[in-house]
Amino acid sequence: MSNHTTASTAWHERIADDEAQRFEAQARQFTELQRRRSERHGQGRALHRKQIIAASGSLAVHANLPAFARQGLFAQAGEHPVWVRLSNGGMDRAPDRVPDIRGFAIKVFGVHGDSALGNGPAASQDFLLINQPKFAFAGSREFVDFVLAAARGNGALLAYLLRRYGLLGGPRRLAALLRTVGAPFHGFACTPLYSAVPIACGPYAVRLRLEPAASNGAPARPDDHAAALRALLAQQPLQWSLQVQPFTDERATPIEDASVDWPSPYTTVATLTLPVQDLASAEGQALQARAEAAVFDPWQALAAHRPLGDVQRARKVIYFASQRERGAA
Repeated sequence: MSNHTTASTAWHERIADDEAQRFEAQARQFTELQRRRSERHGQGRALHRKQIIAASGSLAVHANLPAFARQGLFAQAGEHPVWVRLSNGGMDRAPDRVPDIRGFAIKVFGVHGDSALGNGPAASQDFLLINQPKFAFAGSREFVDFVLAAARGNGALLAYLLRRYGLLGGPRRLAALLRTVGAPFHGFACTPLYSAVPIACGPYAVRLRLEPAASNGAPARPDDHAAALRALLAQQPLQWSLQVQPFTDERATPIEDASVDWPSPYTTVATLTLPVQDLASAEGQALQARAEAAVFDPWQALAAHRPLGDVQRARKVIYFASQRERGAA
């Protein structure tokens, strides 16, 4: 068993004086980007616009967890109904063969406790994961500037990278980003997925990982992820271990720098199961539509799992603006 004695409650957030104004400005920029893309592709999200599939399942929380993990949703063993929404991360509805960040969002129902938003009881506990163990950028400012430049085309993106990182640093930064996005993706059923940014776990702080079960099958690189998942779920259940890794100290596991891959060990806290289901059935299609219209937001959470760090605080403002733009808030 992993050594959990390094889990620490000595984390803290560093909130800049200009954050509120900066996040509001970023939200306006993202909303305008979303509006332009919606004129082209139809109403949808600013990022993770292309839904691959939505499915229903359950999350079974394990018993006898270590103290740092036995918080919030994980304080008591039990089973909760869930929805999952799997997506490509881009602004457009590109074919699946196009390199992209892949998203795996989980909405856990049947939770009990105050909301992270401070607006009464939490309706759900949402977890958002991607196929990268760390964020590509240290903070939200760098990420937003990159997305806005990329939205204007390859020429604008290259000009931005040269301006920001210099004649030598710009190409290196571009090459690193291309390696990240272009890393082999072996399908949602076989690839580990990560929160990449922290949340609270009671008085502790953690990041999360979804580790696929070996029974999910052999790795593959389908050009049509939806078809591959529909075929799998028509004949077998799929399972993942939901794991948490704790904050240990500011140097190794920083709260504010999202670009650092935390080295602390993972502990399995729950099992996510998607049972056999027909996603092409009337019931399956109804769920696809409900998930597409729904909100998957890390701030739709228990107060015990409040999102932490600059990227997460920016998400609170930007996601809400995006939800209003598409009529989901």
